[in-house]
Amino acid sequence: MTVRTWGAFPGAAVVWKVALILSYAVAGWRVLRGAVRGIAAGRMFDENSLMALASLGAMAIGEMPEAAGVMAFFSVGEYLQDMAVERSRGSIRALMDIRPEYASVARGDKVEKVAPEDVLPGELIQVRPGERVPLDSLVMGGETSMDTSALTGESMPRAMGPGDEALAGMVNIRAAVTLRVVRPYAQSAAARVLQLVEEASTRKARTERFITRFSRYYTPAVVALAAAVAVIPPFFAPGQAFAVWIHRALVLLVISCPCALVISIPLGYFAGIGGASRRGVLVKGASFLETLSRVDTVVFDKTGT
Repeated sequence: MTVRTWGAFPGAAVVWKVALILSYAVAGWRVLRGAVRGIAAGRMFDENSLMALASLGAMAIGEMPEAAGVMAFFSVGEYLQDMAVERSRGSIRALMDIRPEYASVARGDKVEKVAPEDVLPGELIQVRPGERVPLDSLVMGGETSMDTSALTGESMPRAMGPGDEALAGMVNIRAAVTLRVVRPYAQSAAARVLQLVEEASTRKARTERFITRFSRYYTPAVVALAAAVAVIPPFFAPGQAFAVWIHRALVLLVISCPCALVISIPLGYFAGIGGASRRGVLVKGASFLETLSRVDTVVFDKTGT
């Protein structure tokens, strides 16, 4: 029996190259797009541009398997990072799920269910037991008790009657009440709390800020060093092919990519915030999480907050 290797088949080399190019395109289109957008925004030296430069350089010197492999591994890492971040965000959103789905507005002789954003100050709304207060309002009719724990941390319900202020995000417990809206949803207590949650990732810790500043100098230095490796040694080692030093420069670019440095620290903080939210603790940002490492005393008020 005659055994033929893959390379012995007619057209095998062409099929192999096409497969590598397709693999590179599938794995790297997000990276290449990010590199183009980064360059257009003035960020010449980020992890996307480094990976794009190194992989395209490898393709240019005929190292197609290396180019496709590098891009595939980098893309898998990016996917795992995105998955971890989205999981943490989902935990935070679940913890602060105080956004009302609708508002029951009294208009004319009927009550309409509309989006909270469509309700104007001065309009009357009705809130039945078990429903969230959709907008900051004043109680106009009826008496009830409100669960305010989502906003204040207070575990005991608060009695509400005519003239009292009911904030968006509170939950009506006992009886139906009529409320008059005092401010639009964008300025409501629930909207402000959700905005604080969304801004949590922008409150960077001191370590994150240092890494960001460090990468601004580190990455251009790596690119300059790789260029020097590709250009200078051939003049002092004329016996070696120029492509050898190009290959070594590309290897230097790949292994020096600051992805682990730039990504791991922010991702660690974000995962910590997400982990805390799964246990019912809201951390407003990485800077506050970092401060906890220096805390030796915690004081609780009567609500446990």
